[in-house]
Amino acid sequence: MTNLLADYLPLVIFIGVSLLIGVALLVAPFIVAYSKPDTEKLSAYECGFNAFDDARMKFDVRFYLVAILFIIFDLEVAFLFPWAIVFGNLGWFGFLSMMLFLGVLTIGFIYEWKKGALEWD
Repeated sequence: MTNLLADYLPLVIFIGVSLLIGVALLVAPFIVAYSKPDTEKLSAYECGFNAFDDARMKFDVRFYLVAILFIIFDLEVAFLFPWAIVFGNLGWFGFLSMMLFLGVLTIGFIYEWKKGALEWD
């Protein structure tokens, strides 16, 4: 029983600290906030001027492309960390499969770069 407790104690401490930080971040704005609203703070935008266009205006597709690229390369990093940890146990099959995965991502990135998808005018 004590061995089980010793194994999970760091996890319990981590969850406890996470909950404490989360609750502190949720409560802090109510304690610290300056609460004298004026007309500018209550306006639609705090930048000082009203919206000058329709909210349903066309949105540039390149923003979506950058978001998708970020997700793809973020997932790549998420796959690389566990692979790096067990790299010694995987052997050649694990190495070649990760190189194939990275190769496909690299080819896709080069294709997007050559097509000009990352260029902003």
